[in-house]
Amino acid sequence: MKRKVGYTWKLREIMADRRIYTATELMPLLRERGIDLSASQVHRLVSGTPERLSLQVMSALCDILSCTPVDLVATTAENAGVRKTATGDLPHDRRRSPGLPARQIQSPVPHLR
Repeated sequence: MKRKVGYTWKLREIMADRRIYTATELMPLLRERGIDLSASQVHRLVSGTPERLSLQVMSALCDILSCTPVDLVATTAENAGVRKTATGDLPHDRRRSPGLPARQIQSPVPHLR
């Protein structure tokens, strides 16, 4: 069974809880911890959901916000549903034996098999 995994980036929410409301406020706090990101990089970090994040940046954010990575990233995992195929909608071929593949249809006349 396949699993579908996902995550929710909660940086903005945690920043607001700590009374840090903008990327501009976050930049000097990151620099104090040796993280030198451009204004646009910090803005994307705050306003979006990153696909990749270095552990150095994650550690700095956790230090700044007095939180853990679990606080910043909420993960989800669930079983992926079984996809229906177009053939599931077709009527059942009564001439076909259940043990044979679909392309090997038995003829009702014995000499045509």
